[in-house]
Amino acid sequence: MLVLVGQFLLLQQRFELRFQLVGLLGAPDRPQDRFPVAGPAPLPYNRIMVWVPLFLVALVVTGIACARACRDAVTADLLGRGAAAELTVLEAAYLAGGPLRVADLTLVSLHRARLVLLAHTGWATVVDAAGGRDELERTVLGAIGPDGQSPIPAVRPLVAEAACVRALADGLVARGLALPEPARRATVAGGRGLRAAFLLTLGLGAAAAMLVPEGERGPVLAWFALPLLAAGLCLLVARADAPGCWASPAGRRLLAELSPRDPMTALARRGTAVLEPELRAAFRTRLSGT
Repeated sequence: MLVLVGQFLLLQQRFELRFQLVGLLGAPDRPQDRFPVAGPAPLPYNRIMVWVPLFLVALVVTGIACARACRDAVTADLLGRGAAAELTVLEAAYLAGGPLRVADLTLVSLHRARLVLLAHTGWATVVDAAGGRDELERTVLGAIGPDGQSPIPAVRPLVAEAACVRALADGLVARGLALPEPARRATVAGGRGLRAAFLLTLGLGAAAAMLVPEGERGPVLAWFALPLLAAGLCLLVARADAPGCWASPAGRRLLAELSPRDPMTALARRGTAVLEPELRAAFRTRLSGT
């Protein structure tokens, strides 16, 4: 579509150049030009047709992106009906932040139980290798490695891909609290499409404003404000409705009902930003070269 718009603009510029040359050199004296012809004045194609194709492109792209986002929202809402009404802390962590949030919660739980030491330098050190109280904690201890020490950024992905975390996710999907993988990918792709439509409309509006005379830019920008406003509103609603794209609408309602007074519940809902400064520094450390 953009190629067709470019060809149209190039053709329009050629016609403008031809008309300018005819005006400079003078047109041949034709009999029909000797007498005025009654009728409406010719339309200002050189002013209108420059930005109208750009506006149509922005309108079509924004309409498709908004329709896709609305379709994904309706599908996610249908998946979350009839869900159960109980959440554990680990389930809340998955619904709020996915598998990596579950890994963070388990690491902090082991640290508070004095089974693993999380240093502010970003390293996890096993204090008691035989102290795993469930399968997930034993998975974390195994991910740290036989040496008993490993960087936290290397441990988190290993725990997130563990079979026990996948079983936790499958249980939440079966209860209608978490989005299945295809629905989650569609939701993420819909958000990206909305952002792309918003930026494309913004760029096309700026380009159209530069192609018309300064006195006519106001109406042009007003037309482009329509798809820009639609994309912006849909993007805001999508970000507020599904910030992490892990929980279904029913799961998000259960998350909202959890009390933030418990430190582990607050960690599950909001992530490592609620931790004390030393633990926050431990999780902010990155692997060298990344």
